[in-house]
Amino acid sequence: MKSAEGKKLVVLGAGESGVGAALLAKAKGYEVLVSDGGTLKPIYKEKLEKAGIRFEERTHSMADILAADEVVKSPGIPEKAEVMQAIRAQGIPVISEIDLASRYTKAQSIAITGTNGKTTTTLLTYHLLKEAGFNVGLAGNVGYSFAEQVLADEHDWYVLELSSFQLDDTHDYTPTVAVLLNITPDHLDRYHYSLEEYAQAKLRITRNLDSSCYFIYNADDEVIQREYQSVFVDTNDLPFSLHQRPDVRSAALYRSETQLRLDIPQLLDEPEQVNISNSPLIGQHNRQNLAAAILAARVAGVSVAQIEAALPTFQNADHRLQPVGDIGGVRFINDSKATNVEAAWYALDGVKAPIVWIAGGTDKGNDYTSLQPLAERKVKALICLGVDNAKLRAAFAEKVPHLEETQSVVEAVRRAHELAAPGDVVLLSPACASFDLFKNYEDRGRQFAAAVRELAQEKSPSS
Repeated sequence: MKSAEGKKLVVLGAGESGVGAALLAKAKGYEVLVSDGGTLKPIYKEKLEKAGIRFEERTHSMADILAADEVVKSPGIPEKAEVMQAIRAQGIPVISEIDLASRYTKAQSIAITGTNGKTTTTLLTYHLLKEAGFNVGLAGNVGYSFAEQVLADEHDWYVLELSSFQLDDTHDYTPTVAVLLNITPDHLDRYHYSLEEYAQAKLRITRNLDSSCYFIYNADDEVIQREYQSVFVDTNDLPFSLHQRPDVRSAALYRSETQLRLDIPQLLDEPEQVNISNSPLIGQHNRQNLAAAILAARVAGVSVAQIEAALPTFQNADHRLQPVGDIGGVRFINDSKATNVEAAWYALDGVKAPIVWIAGGTDKGNDYTSLQPLAERKVKALICLGVDNAKLRAAFAEKVPHLEETQSVVEAVRRAHELAAPGDVVLLSPACASFDLFKNYEDRGRQFAAAVRELAQEKSPSS
């Protein structure tokens, strides 16, 4: 690694990744300027001041920025921003925080991307390694700076969640294991409304892989299958699938609801079986996330016995099919993160018990047609929680036995409990944004969980 002494580095954006990059760069000898067009959070100001790093907010000093030898761009800044256009015009190299951090660590890493399921898969992979006794760090899009952790560089492994925005400016970073879960249309405004361009951004995760690396990907995803053919990398491909395929030798394949078969000829003399019956994760999409995480952990050296022992203790991120209580045999599940129809479909499909469904919020032009067969088959009552529930009522009034509406999350929880029988599930999976009654989906999920706790206390024999 060439010395950074005296080199000028500008960090654009002073969030978690930007501040982490600045701290690492300063420690390695760069002359650092942090520039943010918005306002810095007090915690980040304090970190920068303590490290003696120059920063500016609500402005970009173009003369200083254009004097940089290199720019680290925070993932949220679009290419069309004026400051980025000026930097590109000047030909200044632009890298990601991930690239910068990878220069200064010899640790191995597992990098995970995909449109859906990234966070669950990243947290599960990290959990499997940590429970097996690995010295492992968690970083990237899950909200922890890779660069700041590399400053101490205490880990042998890192598990990174990477968005397409992070991958866009990643050039030299080489993960030991790269994981691509799926590609569905999202953020297309950043990619000229081209699914192909967005897919290629995701596939950047493979660009530096070689024969010592592994690429785990979803063989059931048609976009990945199509677009990966145009990528030329000499690496160890490990496709996973939910079912037997004549066209693919799957490295991970479900033989039954509870048995995942691992077939990794590069590592194993013969296939292995992993029992996933004790996993708390619900639904078909989580079966894909499980396959990817288990494959990644196995490649990293976690044994089948260690994987099976760790699965039951995994706790997913809040608001993703998260169990939040059981009152008189009625289970309550918080899936507030399901802000679109596709996510709600996975939730309804994944829950096996009869459902009292709480849905609604700010409609984003939703088409509920795909949810109607599931609702007819599985939902015994629908409680619409929103300011304007007309579209939900129109879509489901003829599909469910009982439908009512409320604008109170406390009332929704109480009514759901009254309508449910022991063994049923009350599922908050809104299929809509939250901004009509709540600050965001986290606020909605927290209020739901609090209402469940409050009702549980009321119903408790000791209260």
